[in-house]
Amino acid sequence: AFCLLPSAFCLLPSAFCLLPSMIPRLTLTILLLAASSSLYSAEQKPNILFILADDLGWADTTLYGHTSLYETPNLERLATRGMTFNRAYTASPLCSPTRSSILTGLHPARTGLTTPNCHKPEIVLQSIAAEKAPSDKKLTQLTNVTRLDTKYETLAERFKAEGYTTAHFGKWHLGSEPYSPLEHGFDTDSPHHPGPGPAGSYVAPWKFKDFDEAYPGEHIEDRMGDEIVTFLEEHQDEPFFLNYWQFSVHGPFNAKQEYIDRHRDRIDPDDEQRSPTYAAMMQSLDENVGKVLDAVDRLGLTDNTIIIFSSDNGGNMYNEVDGTTPTANRPLRGGKGNNWDGGTRVPGIVIWPGQIEAGSRSDELITSTDFYPTLLDMLDLSPSPNQSFDGISITPALKGEALDRDAIFTYFPHSTGVPDTLPPSVAIYQGDWKLFRFFHDGPDGNHRHELYNLIEDIGESNDVATQHPERVAALSAKLDSFETTTGAVTPRYNPAYLPTNPLLTELGFKVGKDTQLSIKEGKLILKALDQNAQTSLTLKDPAEPGDLELKLTFTSSAKGRIDLRWSEKGVTPLYFNTRLIHSKPYPASTETSVSLPLSARASVISFRIDFMQSAGTVRIEQIELLRKGKSEQNWKFTD
Repeated sequence: AFCLLPSAFCLLPSAFCLLPSMIPRLTLTILLLAASSSLYSAEQKPNILFILADDLGWADTTLYGHTSLYETPNLERLATRGMTFNRAYTASPLCSPTRSSILTGLHPARTGLTTPNCHKPEIVLQSIAAEKAPSDKKLTQLTNVTRLDTKYETLAERFKAEGYTTAHFGKWHLGSEPYSPLEHGFDTDSPHHPGPGPAGSYVAPWKFKDFDEAYPGEHIEDRMGDEIVTFLEEHQDEPFFLNYWQFSVHGPFNAKQEYIDRHRDRIDPDDEQRSPTYAAMMQSLDENVGKVLDAVDRLGLTDNTIIIFSSDNGGNMYNEVDGTTPTANRPLRGGKGNNWDGGTRVPGIVIWPGQIEAGSRSDELITSTDFYPTLLDMLDLSPSPNQSFDGISITPALKGEALDRDAIFTYFPHSTGVPDTLPPSVAIYQGDWKLFRFFHDGPDGNHRHELYNLIEDIGESNDVATQHPERVAALSAKLDSFETTTGAVTPRYNPAYLPTNPLLTELGFKVGKDTQLSIKEGKLILKALDQNAQTSLTLKDPAEPGDLELKLTFTSSAKGRIDLRWSEKGVTPLYFNTRLIHSKPYPASTETSVSLPLSARASVISFRIDFMQSAGTVRIEQIELLRKGKSEQNWKFTD
C-alpha cells in the first residue's frame, strides 16, 4: 500500500517504510496530514487580482496626504482592507522595465529591458553598450531590449501551471506577438494592444485594432472595468490570476467632458496640481477600481482574493495639459523618466484576507521585483527549478514584522532630457539613505556619487556625500556587487569625448557622427574617428529664402569632397531634409576654399557639413554665408 503514497512521503523516516505494521493507526494519520499540509488546499486556492496604474505618482492619491484635488475614495477603500506601504519603489522610472520586473521578479538591469520601446518594430533581446560615440557625448549609448523574452517564466505562466485561469486587461507594452500576454501565460488579453497608451484616446472613438467601443463616447477604463466584471462572473468558481493594468493616467491627456467640467471649479491656481483633465482621468481610474472591487464583493470572493495595487513609475511632470504639467510629485523631486524619488516612489497596497491587519501601514522598503516571490510565498509555493529572483518575499512585512533585507536598487542607464534630468544612473536605497551613481560622470571618466538622507531630506536637495565618505564607499561597493550580480550592461566612457567648448555652443556648432569637434589656434578642428568628419551649424538668424552660397576655407589632412545639406523653416521632416549638394574634390594638406551655391525656397535655419574623406583632421579657418557675393553671416574661431 505504501507504494501508492504521494511523493511527499519520501520525507518519512526510512524505518516507517520498512515496518508499516508497527505504526499505530493514529500516528500514521497524523504523519500523513503533516506531510500533505499547506496554507491552502486545492479547493481554497486564493484568487489574485493585480491592479497596476500607469504613471500614477506617489502624491497623486489621497493615501499619503499630498493632494487636495484628486479624489481616490476607492483606493482608500482598498487601503482599509490591507496594508499601505509608505516606501514602495519601482525598479525603473519608466513603465516597460517595471512591468517586466513585476512579471519576472528580475531586475531590468538583469533582463536588459530598460526603456519603454516595446511598441517599436525592431526586435532586440540583448542589450549592448556601443564602444564609441560623438565627441560631445561623454557616454556611449546602449542598444535597448525591446521585448520581454519568453525565456523568462512569468507570474501568469506559473499560476497557469498551478491550475489558475489567467487574464490580462489593459496596458501591456512588453511586445506584440510573439511576445504578447498570450505568449506569456495569459489565457485572455483585452484589448490586446501593444502600444504605450490607449490607442488614440481614452474616450471613443478609439483606434484599437479589432476592439470597438460598445457605445458612443465609451471610456476605455470603463470598458476594461466592465470586461473584468464579466470575467469575474464567468470564473468565480475557479481560481484566477487577473492583471488589471490600467491605461490611466498615461497620455494622451483626455477624459470625459463632464468630469473635466466638474473639476474645473475645484482648481487652486497656486497648487502645482491644477489640471482639471488630469483630475478627471484620476476619477475614471478610481471609479473602475471601485467597480471591480464591487464585483469581487458581490460574488462572494472578498475573503479569498489577494489584491495588489501599485504603479509602474512616478507621476508625469513634463508634458503639458490645460496650460500646466499633468501633475506634480511634491514633496518628492523629479518625476517619470528619472531616478529621483519622484520617478520611482509609488503607491503600494496589499490585501491578504485573514493574514494582514486591515488598515495597517508599513515603512518597510519594498520594490517591484518583490511581488513575484511574495505571491509564491503567500501560496506556499517554491520557485521553479533553477529559478531565482532579484526581489524578496515581503510576507514578514505584511504580518507586521521587519524585513530581513539589505537594500533595493533603481536602475536607469539613460538620460531623458526632461527638466530635472539626470545622467545615466543607478541608485541604492539602504535604510534612510540613498546613493546615486552617475556612470563615468566624474573627473577622468570615473563614476560620480551623490548621497541623500531621505528621512531628513525627502526632496533630495542636500547632497551629503562629502560629509559621509565611509557610507559612500560602503554603498558604492554594494552597487558594484549589484551590477556584477545582475550582469548589468552599463554605458561605456566614450574614448573620443571632448568637453564642449562654450564657444562652439555659442556659435551654433554641434558634433557629428564619429567626429571630434574642438576650437584651437583660431580654427575649428574636425577629427574624423572613422571616416567622414561631420558637423552641424544652427543659424542664430535664419537666412531669408533665395540664392545663397556657403563658403568654407580649410585644410584637410586627407583628400575628399564636401556634402552639404540644409533645413528650411516649415519644411518637414526638419532634419536637413531639403536637398544635397556635392563639392568638387579637394586636395590633402593644402589650404582650400570651397563655395557651395544653394537655392532656398524658405528661410534656412541650419546646415550639415560632411567632409567625405578617410580618417583625418580638417582645420576650418572660416565659414561664410553669402548672397549675391556679399557676406550675410560669417564664422571665425578664436579660443
